[in-house]
Amino acid sequence: MTYILIVEDEPRLAQFIEKGLKKQGFTTLIATNGQDALCLTQKEQFDLVLLDLGLPVMDGWTFLQHLRNDGNQIPVMIMTALDQIEVKNKGERYNIKKYISKPFRFQNLVENVNVSLSLY
Repeated sequence: MTYILIVEDEPRLAQFIEKGLKKQGFTTLIATNGQDALCLTQKEQFDLVLLDLGLPVMDGWTFLQHLRNDGNQIPVMIMTALDQIEVKNKGERYNIKKYISKPFRFQNLVENVNVSLSLY
């Protein structure tokens, strides 16, 4: 069973993603800020993190910095409305291989999740 952490502060979007991924056979958990997400990655063994960058308490970049500094190399896929080129350039520092632009179609998300899981 593939275990995915959804890190998204918009409740409706997080629930939409979670509901769809569960229908696809994934097990999911939601964190609404980077601090909670970091705590969860220290306690749970996730196969993938779906990460929004604009988070309260601790933003996505700070979460990634702490995650990697802790030695955690879990695959992360960024979900963002920000400029893709800028995000990709910065994401290379954290070994990010997949990105999806918001808004996205759910089928595109699932395809990118599957690609992300196969890249690592």
